Amino acid sequence: MSALFSIGLGVGTQNAKGEWLEVFYAQPVLKPSEGLSKAVIAATGYQQGNQALSLDKGQLGTLEANLREAGEAAQADIVKAMKQSSRPLVATILASDDNPSSIPEGYLKLHLLSHRLVKPHGVNLNGLFGVLPNVAWTNKGAIDLAELPQAQLEARLNGETISVDCVDKFPKMTNYVVPAGIRIAHTARVRLGAYIGEGTTVMHEGFVNFNAGTEGPGMIEGRVSAGVFVGKGSDLGGGCSTMGTLSGGGNIVISVGDECLIGANAGIGIPLADRCIVEAGLYITAGTKVIVLDDQGQAVETVKARDLVGKSDLLFRRNSITGAIECKTNKTAIELNEALHTNN
Repeated sequence: MSALFSIGLGVGTQNAKGEWLEVFYAQPVLKPSEGLSKAVIAATGYQQGNQALSLDKGQLGTLEANLREAGEAAQADIVKAMKQSSRPLVATILASDDNPSSIPEGYLKLHLLSHRLVKPHGVNLNGLFGVLPNVAWTNKGAIDLAELPQAQLEARLNGETISVDCVDKFPKMTNYVVPAGIRIAHTARVRLGAYIGEGTTVMHEGFVNFNAGTEGPGMIEGRVSAGVFVGKGSDLGGGCSTMGTLSGGGNIVISVGDECLIGANAGIGIPLADRCIVEAGLYITAGTKVIVLDDQGQAVETVKARDLVGKSDLLFRRNSITGAIECKTNKTAIELNEALHTNN
C-alpha cells in the first residue's frame, strides 16, 4: 500500500439536498501511519485516489475496533464519540496532494494549516474558491443561503432569532481549532486555514487570511493577506497591509522575514528579508523607485524596490522634505516585548 497524504475523520453540515456545507476534523493527520491507514481503509471500503466517504453507524463500530487494534487510541476515541452523533459523518482520505475537488477535501486541507501540520504554501489549495460554497455562518451553525429565509422564519415563529455573523466561503478559525500559545482579540478576523504560530498576538484590527500566517512570536495589528507568511519576532503595525498574490493576480510570494517592523498604515508588495523596517504610512510595491543611501546618508543609486528583495537590514523611509523614498542600512534592532508574547 502506498503511503497516504492525509486522513481526517469528520463531522459536518449538509443542506437539504445532502450537499456538504462544512466539515470539522477534531484531529486531522498528515502522512498517516500504515496502521491508521489500513484501519480506515478496511472499515470504509476506500479504493484509491482522494475520496470523502460518508460513514454510517455500522461502519463506526468496525472503524473503532480497527483503530484500537492498530494502537491509534486518539482516533478511536474520536470515532467512539462520533457514534453518539446524528450529524453527517465523513472519512476523508487523500492519497495525494492534488487540487481539492470536494468540500470535505478542502476543509481537511484548511485544518492541516490551522493545526500547524503544514505551513502556508505547504499544501495544494488550487481551485479551492471554486469548490467551497458561500455559506451563512450563524449562531445555529452553517446554513445554506437558499435555506436561510425559511430557517429565519421558523426561528421567529419559535420566539428565537438566527444571528448571521457573516456570509462567506471561509469560517473563522477558532470555531474549528484554537492553537496553543496565541491571543486573538477579534476571532472573526482570522479565517480557517490560517497558520498562527505560538507566541502570536492578533489584535482587534489584525487580520489573517487562509494559507497565510505567522511563525511566532509576533504582533499582528495589520493585514496578513492570503499567501503571506510572517517570520518570528516581527511586528505589523496598526492598519498596515501586505499584498497577497490574490490581490493583483501576481505570482510573487510576499513574505516578511524575522524581526521586521511594518509601521502603522504602511504596506509591502515585495518580500522583506530579515530585520527590515518600513516606516509608518509608506507603501512599497515592486515598481517603487527607491534612492539607496550609503552610511553617510548620500545617494548611491536609484533602483526599483524589487531589486532590493532578499537583502536584510534595510530601512525604507520617505524623505519628509523631498517626498522621495529612500533606503538605508537599518541599524535598529527590533525586539518584541517578551511579556506580550507569552500566551499561556
